[in-house]
Amino acid sequence: MKIRVSLIFSVFALLSPPSFASIYNSPVKVRDNVIAEYPNEIAVTRADQNETLLDVARRFSLGQVEIIRLNQDLDRWLIKKGQIITLPNKRILPDSPHSGITLNIAEYRMFYYSPNGKIYSFAHGVGRQDWNTPLGKTTIQKKVKDPVWRPPESIRREHAALGDPLPEVVPAGIHNPLGAYALYLNLPGDYRIHGTDIDKIFGIGMQITHGCVRMYPEDIDQLFHLVSEGTPVYIVKQPIKVGWLDNVLYVESHPTLEGEETSLDQRLSSAIALIQKANNNELPEFDQAALKEALEKQNGNPTAIYERVISPEEAAAEALAAQEKPEIPVIAPIKAIAPVVKKMTAKVPKIATKIKGSATKKSAISAKVKAVKSIVKPATKPASTGYYHG
Repeated sequence: MKIRVSLIFSVFALLSPPSFASIYNSPVKVRDNVIAEYPNEIAVTRADQNETLLDVARRFSLGQVEIIRLNQDLDRWLIKKGQIITLPNKRILPDSPHSGITLNIAEYRMFYYSPNGKIYSFAHGVGRQDWNTPLGKTTIQKKVKDPVWRPPESIRREHAALGDPLPEVVPAGIHNPLGAYALYLNLPGDYRIHGTDIDKIFGIGMQITHGCVRMYPEDIDQLFHLVSEGTPVYIVKQPIKVGWLDNVLYVESHPTLEGEETSLDQRLSSAIALIQKANNNELPEFDQAALKEALEKQNGNPTAIYERVISPEEAAAEALAAQEKPEIPVIAPIKAIAPVVKKMTAKVPKIATKIKGSATKKSAISAKVKAVKSIVKPATKPASTGYYHG
């Protein structure tokens, strides 16, 4: 069943969050794990001057890969005045504990779960293929303002080979690659979440570091003052995510990291397993065409694939639970923007059908993959799942 979407343009003159939709309210319903500023709308902005797509990305706390994949028809180096740029509006939370910080290196994005119920989302860069950012659970060991960088011998050799020798010590300042703030992780190897110098601003949201997590200067400034030493940090790698919002099931797909490419067949298998897990281990009659399109585009835009029909009793219970949830105080904005929003209405499949017969869950998933896949290239080696298992 194909989702039908109609779009209506409207302009909102908003003096709004520090970067558009970078601060979200926690989902109201217990089972929901999709966050959205405007749940039923597609967000865009209009360029008010000639600039690059990367300038727009920084203004909205987006990474380079993220904004380019959402705007593949635009020239990243020349956005003309008046051009419309699509922005992400929904995000599926990673499969990890909703406390502390979660870094999903597959989407170059972190989520900080604040004690006041707000969820902060920031773009970041990660380690390149030969300098992987490690996966797992850790904590913030220490916080340092104006850090001094002592390049490891391996990095000094690498720079020397490229004709760019490094000193033994790089003092704090605008040319220090750690930026103005650093959060040291309790991991072997001196890994940090840190800012960046003025020469590497546009490397945010890319696989470009020596393993550390690099952020925009204004974002690390904000995060540094939000977290404390001992804050848990979960580093995961989840290129495909599935989540609920108001009884609608969404799928979100990102490209795998360099050297971990997957076929469409592999992505379908992974997505269908996640869909089944999210739906109480039952495979619903979802929109197969919408799923396939999301997995082919891999633009990180959550796509609705199924709507769950609930009984009046369930609806009443959910409404009561929402009323009883304490109100979360609004955080004052610190940066002004003026987004444009396309309103979206979407019809999605409403009838859930269980897999009948004696087939096992594994064979049911296999059958569903065969039903939606097209001709694909031979499978490459699968990437590490990166899903949290406790």
